[in-house]
Amino acid sequence: MIRALDDAASFHHLFATHPRLTDLVLASDGSRLIASVQIINDQGTRHVSGLWEVDPSGERESHLVARSVQGDFAPAFAADGTLLFLSGREDAHSAAEKSESQGVGLWALPEVGEARQIAHHPGGISAFAVAKDARTVAYTADLLAGAVNAEAHAELRRERESALVNAVLYEATTTCAFDAGLGPDEPHTFVLHTDGAPVIAGRQGLAGTGDMALSPDGSLVAYTRAATGRASDMNVVVVADAVTGVEHHTFSRTGQQYYRLAFTADGSALVCQRQREETYDTEWRVTLVEFDLASGEEIDVLPEFDNWPWPGRAVLSPIRGDATLWFTGDERGHCPIFRRDADGTITRLTASGAYASLCVSSDGTTLYALRSTIDSPPQVVRLDAVTADQEPAFLRAPGDHDSLPGTLTEVHVEADDGFPLRAWLALPEGVSAERPAPLIIAPHGGPQMSWSAWTWLWNPWPFAARGYAVLLPDPALSTGYGQRMQERGRGQYGGQPYRDLIALTDAALARDDLDATRTGLAGWSYGGYLANRAATLTDRFKAIVTHAGMWNLEAFQIDTDMHAYFRKIFGDPQTQRERYEANSPHFHAAKVTTPTLLVHGGKDHRVPMGQALSLHSDLQRLGTPVSFLHFPDEGHGIGAPNHIRLMYETVLNFLDHHVLGQEWRRPGML
Repeated sequence: MIRALDDAASFHHLFATHPRLTDLVLASDGSRLIASVQIINDQGTRHVSGLWEVDPSGERESHLVARSVQGDFAPAFAADGTLLFLSGREDAHSAAEKSESQGVGLWALPEVGEARQIAHHPGGISAFAVAKDARTVAYTADLLAGAVNAEAHAELRRERESALVNAVLYEATTTCAFDAGLGPDEPHTFVLHTDGAPVIAGRQGLAGTGDMALSPDGSLVAYTRAATGRASDMNVVVVADAVTGVEHHTFSRTGQQYYRLAFTADGSALVCQRQREETYDTEWRVTLVEFDLASGEEIDVLPEFDNWPWPGRAVLSPIRGDATLWFTGDERGHCPIFRRDADGTITRLTASGAYASLCVSSDGTTLYALRSTIDSPPQVVRLDAVTADQEPAFLRAPGDHDSLPGTLTEVHVEADDGFPLRAWLALPEGVSAERPAPLIIAPHGGPQMSWSAWTWLWNPWPFAARGYAVLLPDPALSTGYGQRMQERGRGQYGGQPYRDLIALTDAALARDDLDATRTGLAGWSYGGYLANRAATLTDRFKAIVTHAGMWNLEAFQIDTDMHAYFRKIFGDPQTQRERYEANSPHFHAAKVTTPTLLVHGGKDHRVPMGQALSLHSDLQRLGTPVSFLHFPDEGHGIGAPNHIRLMYETVLNFLDHHVLGQEWRRPGML
């Protein structure tokens, strides 16, 4: 459990080892509830996922049902109540060669008995989906070019391995995504029935994510095919016959991306999230749509909903003929559950907290979910499926906490254009007008994000444990404030969002329990960009920390895995230079005088290492105090527990030195 410690310096060490709830699934009869929980391994070097059974009534303690050294994760219930999950554990009954048996397989665990592997693929299985009423499973696994089945794929893998070849030929696709290079294998959709070999239902594209759904009777499989380099602003929804693999329908629209597929209870329609990404002239927009499989018609089911139904997957009524659905979406620093009735009426079911992993009971009367807040890690809860603005019932599960080293409040102010702004403010224990706290401003990533839920990366409480207040602002482009919030920031990453950040900072510092002379700015991803931008516009902060932040936007649009997306917003720098020159911090490097700490992962494809290297060399050349914390094996975020500890220790010591004036303490591991 996380506890506020007398030894504040060690809080971030305890924080890095706290159990993490990540997924929740409910058996179709409502009798069993399974949570996926990541727990630190015995060596303290990585989180290992295990599966815990939670009592839906809340009366009994939870208990562990599956855990292996390799980890058991991504649980789902089959139609007969068998628990399915992914795991890299060894299969004692497999006849495959060891080289082929390595990787993640699909396992089945009956309520009584031992787990057994039911599907395996050379190189592993990355995702799966189940049919509600049939013994049919769809899964995502890779095939090399030229392989027509798993056996041919295995043979090609062996040939490449024995020849020490790892080359990839890219043609019409992107080369990387987020933290990983793509290829040479391409994700495909496979369908497994109770008898016979798996059916290949189609390719998902090199950047395929395993987004799949099976119709309740198992006759149809739907999946998304990733965008290509030639059509980077659209993906394709494919609906195929689950027995033959023949495509029945494809849905796509220029400028739109579809995600998180789900079939209606009668299998006649497909509901999914539709995103219209930001362009030079239009704002980002997200809604839910329904595809009628008979007519092919696409219907927006949330035409008047001003916020976005994301990031989670919508949950559809399990009752045939009932068009009710539930979804989550950011709203003013929370992420409530909403219910949409058949007539289009939308009801907010929760007023506070951030919800994820929604599950609905078979009669449509009860919901289960993971709930977190800025000051509470995820917990398992139960709710009524109808009542507005209710408080949930908390169930017994791992991951709870005793207390945190401070309290949470809000800051409100009006922006320079009259828009109402808000932010969370974490206050350390003992703060008062007589003992004002130093303030760290921590803008979020995205930029289409919000400070609405607990986070394990750039969490405010390790800072509060060290005595800092932490402001968590939601500036222009944040989610949960309607489309107007997107309009305000379109095309000006360092304009209105920066002015909003400063307005919220000034409002917070109007409090008599905060010290305006001791402030720092620290951000990750887009928040890191805002930190870089601020460093060129003001010297009011005593220290800047920028983790995976953009510095040279012109170079960024070439190197990022989202280059086509970014160019749509900022334009071609050869012919449309206005937004680059107005927003790229690197043009004003000579104005940076604030001591700066860079944090960056060597495998980051979202904001490539070149951004950090460029910023580091610019500040060194200009004589600005700069340090660079480099994690060669991390990507856009930080995942390894020891790296998390080291990041917090380095950042906190850097802030203590420059904001509080303490002597610099170099972390022992560095």
